[in-house]
Amino acid sequence: MSRLIPPRGQLAPLALERFALALAASPEDWQERLTPADLNARCYAEIWSDENVNAWAIRWSDDADTGFHDHDVAAAGIAVIEGLVVEERLTLGGPPIARHFGHGSSFHLSASAIHRVRHGGGGTALTVHAYSPPLRVQGVYRITDDGALERDVVPYTEELHGELAVAA
Repeated sequence: MSRLIPPRGQLAPLALERFALALAASPEDWQERLTPADLNARCYAEIWSDENVNAWAIRWSDDADTGFHDHDVAAAGIAVIEGLVVEERLTLGGPPIARHFGHGSSFHLSASAIHRVRHGGGGTALTVHAYSPPLRVQGVYRITDDGALERDVVPYTEELHGELAVAA
C-alpha cells in the first residue's frame, strides 16, 4: 500500500469511488489476504483501515447476495475488478432499481442509501469497497409476518446474506 496516499479526513462518495479504484489498481498489495480454500466461495478481507477510511476486497460466488442493507453513517465507493455484480436500490411500491457493473466499472453511494449487491453470474466476481467514515455497523432489513419493514443493526464484520425478498 506504500503507493497510495492515505486519505486526509473523511471522504465524500465520489472520492471514495476514486479511492476504491486506486486500491483495485494494485491487487498485488492485498490479494494474498483474499485466499479462500474454495475459489468458488464468497470471501472477503479488509485491505485498508485508518481513522478515515476502511476498505474490503470481496470475491463473489454464483449465489452471493448481501440482502438489502445500509452502511449506517458511512458513504461507500465500489470498484469492480473482475466479473459482474448487480447493485439494487430498495424502492416502495415497485421492483428494486437495478444497475449492472462489470470489469473496470465503479460506483458510489451516499450514507443514506439502502441497497444490496449480488453476484451477476458468469463466474466469480471481485470487488473493492471503500467506506468513510470507516464502516462499523450495518443496518439489515427484514419483513415481518404482517408485512412491516424492520431494521436490525449488525457489526460490520458480520457477513451479510440475502434475507429480504422483494416482490418484482
